[in-house]
Amino acid sequence: MPEEELSFVYFPDNYRWSHGLLIGLNMAPWGGAEIGEVNRIGLRLKKQVGDDDAWFREWAREAREVEDRGRARIAEGHGVSGAQYLQRASAYYHVGERFLQPKSKEGNDAYRRGVACLRDAAKYINRPRLEHVEIPYGDTSLPAILVHAEPANKNGKVPAVVFFDGLDVTKEIQYFKGVKDLVERGIACLIVDGPGNGESIRFRRLYLRHDTEHYATPVFDWLAARPEIDPQRIGVMAISLGGYYAPRAAAYERRFACCIAWGAQWDYQKIWRDRFERLARADTPSLSVAHQHIAWVLNVNTQDEVLKALKPFNLDGAVQKITCPFLLLHGEGDEQIPMAEAQKCFDAVGAKQKTFKIFTREEGGYHHCQIDNQSICSAYMWDWLEGVLQPAR
Repeated sequence: MPEEELSFVYFPDNYRWSHGLLIGLNMAPWGGAEIGEVNRIGLRLKKQVGDDDAWFREWAREAREVEDRGRARIAEGHGVSGAQYLQRASAYYHVGERFLQPKSKEGNDAYRRGVACLRDAAKYINRPRLEHVEIPYGDTSLPAILVHAEPANKNGKVPAVVFFDGLDVTKEIQYFKGVKDLVERGIACLIVDGPGNGESIRFRRLYLRHDTEHYATPVFDWLAARPEIDPQRIGVMAISLGGYYAPRAAAYERRFACCIAWGAQWDYQKIWRDRFERLARADTPSLSVAHQHIAWVLNVNTQDEVLKALKPFNLDGAVQKITCPFLLLHGEGDEQIPMAEAQKCFDAVGAKQKTFKIFTREEGGYHHCQIDNQSICSAYMWDWLEGVLQPAR
């Protein structure tokens, strides 16, 4: 079986677009997409493959139509069904905006609508309960969503997980990656747009930085101070490039009780050097966003400046310091990060309790961050967290 047949390839000649459409489709189990609506978008884009402006227009068009229907239902007194529409609209706005480079007013306006849609939907969602919060960070703050444990523990404090983004996803998209299933296990989840991600870079000009602990520590402090959270049972996780963020955070912020790297990283400068070399040879690398995105999040202009800025994004010397339980997940056929890099990371992790889960072709979850089967990956992660963070019953 050809490797590509293991994943739903909507645009056979464009990895990035197929990957992007899968991000939309894979939110369906948790209310972030309707397969028929995503298919409508895909069909309209079939003759415009590679035109990122068209990508944005069609996703934003569908998002606005879904949003309008949702707001109409709310106005008619049907808050629950209206919220379901707004959740999908939020996700569509953000999937559509991801490819825009350079960023534009039109794109930022659509992004804000996506944030507002989920915020407004939360007013009508009782289970799980979503609380949009601001976490103090220097002279500004980091936007986040606290998804409360379900059911809430009225007799004691609950465990929690801090969930950071990757290179190009957002807290709104992250919510639809199975977080509902996590909080049903009695574990709260704080989803954060850290520097370089989501609202933090678009509207607050907080650029990507290598020292994840710089913002992970104030996030931990804020969450640990919540009266319903057990500060001894707070974990950290992140996806894709977050396979750098979470291990780095756990290495230098020792209070984290566990760590999940959803997708491996090791030497991120090396990854981008290879990508730039392949682009120069017209040998297109497997990228999830336009290559200009990395320069934007680092606040630099040239490829040389990108590589210079990425030099400290190396986990060697950091992961050896990890002492908490550690889980690394990786697809056997990950197109973006070679398996050899994942093995280097895992071998170097200093934790005594560590697990390397490799998703195979036969099992599914074979591709980057299990884009071909998000459900089995989230189930594996949440079961692991339940075992690590929940007390014996």
